[in-house]
Amino acid sequence: MSKKKIKPIVAVVGRPNVGKSTLFNALAGENISIVKDTPGITRDRIYADISWLDMNFTLIDTGGIEPDSKDIILSQMREQAQIAIDTADVIIFMVDVKQGLVDADSKVADMLRRSHKPVILTVNKVDSYDKYMADVYEFYNLGIGEPFAISSVNKLGFGELLDEVTSHFDKEAATEEEDDRIKVAIVGKPNVGKSSIINKLIGENRVIVSDIAGTTRDAIDTEITHNGKEYVFIDTAGLRRKNKIKEELERYMIIRTVAAVERADIVVLVIDAVEGVTEQDAKIAGIAHDRGKAVIIAVNKWDAIQKDNKTVNEYTQKVRQVLSFMSYAEILFISAVTGQRLPKLYEMIDVVNENHSMRVATGVLNEIMAEAVALQQPPSDKGKRLRLYYITQVAVKPPTFVIFVNDKELMHFSYTRYLENQIRETFGFRGTPLKFIIRERKDKK
Repeated sequence: MSKKKIKPIVAVVGRPNVGKSTLFNALAGENISIVKDTPGITRDRIYADISWLDMNFTLIDTGGIEPDSKDIILSQMREQAQIAIDTADVIIFMVDVKQGLVDADSKVADMLRRSHKPVILTVNKVDSYDKYMADVYEFYNLGIGEPFAISSVNKLGFGELLDEVTSHFDKEAATEEEDDRIKVAIVGKPNVGKSSIINKLIGENRVIVSDIAGTTRDAIDTEITHNGKEYVFIDTAGLRRKNKIKEELERYMIIRTVAAVERADIVVLVIDAVEGVTEQDAKIAGIAHDRGKAVIIAVNKWDAIQKDNKTVNEYTQKVRQVLSFMSYAEILFISAVTGQRLPKLYEMIDVVNENHSMRVATGVLNEIMAEAVALQQPPSDKGKRLRLYYITQVAVKPPTFVIFVNDKELMHFSYTRYLENQIRETFGFRGTPLKFIIRERKDKK
């Protein structure tokens, strides 16, 4: 069993217009708000994967603030700070050298200081060190340590900032101890029955769902042994916030989902059968898909649906249609209330887990590829034809393959998809995405 790297989460907090998005775009490379190859999903740029030197982390934007009035800005900043404190390993607190130290900054700084999480004070818009350094020192008054001067627009000072951010990562925790337990994140919109499913699986009410402020802390891990096998269920419940703005709730939900999915191998996406599959479900599914996790779609509250002999097929088609980018996902119809088909969830988790970590011998892969090429000629362009030399599997979770070709440009998305289907026909790989990396190798004359 290999050691699993856990990606640290870094959150950015700050007032409106201090340049959080600019920093975000600069670090993430432009235009990451649209996920390629995923039809039907464009989403807010809430998170991005960043690499700095040999460190990888997930950067989270904790939210936009509507600048109505000073009070509202402060309350929304506190909300942001709370999200950051709940989910992040390191917090970047951004302030603006041109606006100087503002009352709201001091109040949020107090809150961040009390969290005992590493907070990196980042002073943005320092376009010239000579001109602004004296103003930067004013931020020492916040009492959260040394201010790092940067300019998001001009990409100045990023090196020192990122060195400081990554210095707080727990190098030991970054590679968790060898852990054979299957980690399953239960995700979905609020009130689809995530906690009820876990409660039913445990057989006792261990996941406490209550309205007390402060119960919205980190995802709750529940360890369950079933038929001698150990599972860890990671729950993202706890979104019991009254009268919150819908956008904020959704953003909070997505951030929590990213944090849970990051730690899991398998994601169970819970959908409300009565409500049907929604755009919000597709957003959550997209997170698991992006992260290469194995996926089971659990349609809950199935007991509440009027059925005839066509219901399951029709419903399955609807789910497949909305979540067309993950045709590999398994679908299970369950009821947390009656316990209907819940034991089958364990069987499915086991199967999907095996597929997610399956290795295929290189010889067999090359046979499949040769046969596929013989059945359907590779594409050509202006007289030059794509040639496929060799395929090999380089990783699991998800199964990842490298294909060596003569010209990457000729390797169309559709031909990669065709090869994927040929591999799936032989090995199934149900429940898990497959990842393909295309490499060029020049012809040996």
